[in-house]
Amino acid sequence: MQQMNIYEAKTDFSKIIKKLETKEEDIIYIARNGIRIAKITLVDQTSEKPQRIGIAKGKISVPDNFDELNEGIAKLFYGETE
Repeated sequence: MQQMNIYEAKTDFSKIIKKLETKEEDIIYIARNGIRIAKITLVDQTSEKPQRIGIAKGKISVPDNFDELNEGIAKLFYGETE
């Protein structure tokens, strides 16, 4: 556990990341006037699942008449036609 002020953190941000990645530090606290205001840690990679394309495939059905024009809805979008 390490603590540094905002100016140090801003100046040496890449070094902070490297310390976390190499497990030299688990948590790094950022302080303003000696009071901790932020905590930087590594993200747990196992808890985040990537988005998958096609995740709902087979779970949604489209009715056969989907492309048919519904006059009531068309009037809402385009207004009354003569």
